[in-house]
Amino acid sequence: MLTSLLGKKIGMTQVTDGQGRVVPVTVLQAGPCEVLQVKTSQRDGYEAVQLGFDEKKAKNTTRPLEGHFAAAGVAPKRFVREVPGDGAEHEPSEAVTVEIFNDVHFVDVIGTSKGKGFAGVMKRWGFAGHKATHGASGKRVLGSIGMSAWPSRVLRGKKMPGQMGNRRVMVKGLEVIKVDRERNLLLVKGAVPGHNGSYVQIKRSVERRKARNKRH
Repeated sequence: MLTSLLGKKIGMTQVTDGQGRVVPVTVLQAGPCEVLQVKTSQRDGYEAVQLGFDEKKAKNTTRPLEGHFAAAGVAPKRFVREVPGDGAEHEPSEAVTVEIFNDVHFVDVIGTSKGKGFAGVMKRWGFAGHKATHGASGKRVLGSIGMSAWPSRVLRGKKMPGQMGNRRVMVKGLEVIKVDRERNLLLVKGAVPGHNGSYVQIKRSVERRKARNKRH
């Protein structure tokens, strides 16, 4: 059984729960996805299913990918990802919809965060900056980044100025508020990385499921 699905971020809105409280939610278009390829342990050494989402024109598809889609019997797709799953339960060209989340209470969402260009340490990492008194210069600069003696180098992972955003981000444990099977929409509580219209991967939350099993 598949535990992941490809989709698209539609935007944010708000709904009210049973007690009249306002809940901020993100609307995700979860599928429908089509199976492009099935990986089996006998042939490939592991179990997985390759999914495709959002059709595109054939003229914008490379020749090798065009043959890959034709072999599966589906139209070219814009977003293709391989997700874990039992390959014996699925066949190429099979449609997978949001109904796989009917009994799911929490999901993890993987997306690409908004790119904000080159940023300094105060904006990128939340540094406080230097004092603005007694003739101090460079109030927003980083300061010393290493040691003069041992080890005489910049340590790996030092927070520095650089590209902010535009990276793969996973948000874990988002509560599922509603599953709209007719329109393939999934409403989750809270925010999801990326801009409206960006592609995301949605999967069952493993950590939330483990925590629930421990409580019971």
